Amino acid sequence: MHISVWDGRLTDKYLTQVTQVGAEFVDFGGDTAFESVKEQGYPDLAEVVEKRKRLQSYGLDVNRVTLPNISDEFMNGQGNEQDVENTAKAMRVFAEAGVPIARQRFGGDTFPVMDRWRGTHRGGYVARSESLARPAVEWPDRESLEKWWGQFRKVYDALVPIADETGIKLALHPSDTPNQDTPFGGIGFHRVIDDYPSRHVGYLYCCGTRAESGGSAIVLDELNNYGRKGKIFMIHFRNVRGSLATANGFEEVLLDDGDMNMFKLLLELRKVGFTGCINADHHPSLEGDDGFAAVSYSIGYIKACLAALSVV
Repeated sequence: MHISVWDGRLTDKYLTQVTQVGAEFVDFGGDTAFESVKEQGYPDLAEVVEKRKRLQSYGLDVNRVTLPNISDEFMNGQGNEQDVENTAKAMRVFAEAGVPIARQRFGGDTFPVMDRWRGTHRGGYVARSESLARPAVEWPDRESLEKWWGQFRKVYDALVPIADETGIKLALHPSDTPNQDTPFGGIGFHRVIDDYPSRHVGYLYCCGTRAESGGSAIVLDELNNYGRKGKIFMIHFRNVRGSLATANGFEEVLLDDGDMNMFKLLLELRKVGFTGCINADHHPSLEGDDGFAAVSYSIGYIKACLAALSVV
């Protein structure tokens, strides 16, 4: 297993810091992390190659990129057909540049039904917190959800053949927050690999998001289920307290400070033969933090757990 981090705008300071604390790969989380996307709707090959070479000069490399977002308008069937063409072009560019994993985001895969705030935890650090709003916003009906899935299939029908042709992996992140009937909650999440059984279709599995749904038991079961099928391409590694099932809400916390035993998750990943990247994701804000203290803490925690795996 390996450690990846966010791109940090590829500043000299950030790339030096993450290299020093032991990161190996970089993930581009935003769909416009490559400037050419803003200009033409998809990335320019020369720009992707240039940024990859910059990372390699620090001993790093690209693990995952994000394809141009699929808009709410397209997912609602209200136009923006160019979305599909742009993301298909992006998929080919990233594949040609040697990028191993691409994620596609979809408008409407979460519901605006949560109250959000910054919770305070051990010693005063703060992190994202959510609870189910009252009164809750009206849920989409079944017909609307099936129309949404029809639009989803138009996108994957275009992307999966490119993945199969070029070898780039197409990864899907679960709906966050995973409220009932969200497209990529537990039921819909599995639907994707049922509909697209390609070995290049799988998941950016987020431990924190899935724990929001129902706690550590769900996460361990899903790591086993998807991991033994070879469908986990990378991991978002974060811890939470509470869940929608137990508290109608949750709080994100530091890796050692939540309901899950994160070492047990790594044991399960080793059991199913996972060898991809782990990204700590959603770092809480620590006192006096310039944005890097929580990153370095998380990397150190993960490296310690990985070292412990060798003697267990």
